[in-house]
Amino acid sequence: MKEVLPDIERWRARGEKFALATVIATRRSAPRPVGAKLAVSESGEMAGSVSGGCVEGEVYGYACEVLGGAKPQLLTYGIADDLAFSVGLPCGGEIDVFVDRAPDELVGCLLEILETEERAILLTVVEGEPLGAELLVTEAGERFGEGPDELAGYVDDLLRGGRNQLLELDDGRKVFAEVYGPAPRLLVIGAVDTAEELCALAKRLGWRTIVADARAKFATKERIPSADELIVAWPQEALAQVQADYQTAVVVLTHDDKFDVPAIHGALMAETFYIGALGSRRNQERRRERLLEAGVDERELERVAGPSGLDIGAITPAETALSILAEILATRARREGGPLRHSKGRIHVEQEQPA
Repeated sequence: MKEVLPDIERWRARGEKFALATVIATRRSAPRPVGAKLAVSESGEMAGSVSGGCVEGEVYGYACEVLGGAKPQLLTYGIADDLAFSVGLPCGGEIDVFVDRAPDELVGCLLEILETEERAILLTVVEGEPLGAELLVTEAGERFGEGPDELAGYVDDLLRGGRNQLLELDDGRKVFAEVYGPAPRLLVIGAVDTAEELCALAKRLGWRTIVADARAKFATKERIPSADELIVAWPQEALAQVQADYQTAVVVLTHDDKFDVPAIHGALMAETFYIGALGSRRNQERRRERLLEAGVDERELERVAGPSGLDIGAITPAETALSILAEILATRARREGGPLRHSKGRIHVEQEQPA
C-alpha cells in the first residue's frame, strides 16, 4: 500500500474514487510479490504495479470497468518465459490479481493505521460470497467494514505470522489477508562488533534495529552506526522500554551471565519470536543452569537458539551476523533453514509485501 499511498491521498483530496488491483497469490517466479498493488483513479491515473509491466494494460481495463459499476474481478495470468525474462526473471510464473473498487471509509481507516503503525489485518473475500466484502480488524479488536464477522477469528494467527496470504476456507471461499503494521524489530543485547553487522544486514531487509548495552562507552553511534536506536540500560530495562513482543527477535551477544540470564529470561517472558545467544556449548550449558535456577521452565528453554545461527562455518563478525540473521528469517517463516535441494516444499515461502 505504501508505494501507492501518495497518489491515493491526492485522489482522495480531489474527491476521486479509485480501484485497487492486488496480487493475492503467485506460483513459480513472479515479477511482483503477494500484496503488490496497482491503483487506478476514476480520472484514469495509475500508480503502482502488479506485474512489472506484463499485464498492467489489461488489469487497468478491468479496474476501469469496476469503477464503472462492474463486479469485482479475480484474474489469473501466466507470465510467459519471454515476458518474464524482460522483467528480470529466469522463467515464467503465474499470478492471481483481485480487482475491486476501494471503499472510502475503509481506506481512511487504513491510512490512519499506516500513520500510527498500529497492527491490523484486512480480510477480503476474493472468491465466493459476499464477493469483495472486506473486514479490517486491528490488534486491539476494533472492526471496520462489512466482511463476515467470522473472519476475525483468523486475525491473531495472521498477525503472529506477519505475512500476507490467501486463506482457503472450509466452505470453499477464498479470503485474502493483508498484514499492516510496523516492520519487525531486531533487539541486540551487547554493543559489540557483531551487533553492528547484524544491524546493517537487518536494515537491508527493512527491519527496525535496536542495540542495548548497560556500558555507555560501548553503546555509541560511532561504534554501532547502523542501529536505529541505542539504549544504555540493563537487559530487563531495555526489553521493557522496547516493549518486545511476538514481532521482535532478540540476540544476546554479551557472553556474561549478569547480562545473558536476565536478557534471555525477559525475552522468554515477552513472547519474542526468536531468542538467540552466542557462546560455546559449555557456556550454553552453564547459562541453562543459571536460567533454571532463576525459575525458567525447562520446556521454555527449547525456544532459545544457542549457539545462535545456522551452521555455515562462520568465522568473522560479518559471517556470524549472516548466520544468525538467516536463522532468524527461517524461524519467522517456520522453515528449517537447511539446503534447498533437500527441501520437499516450495522454494519460496508465500511472498510478503510491506504494507
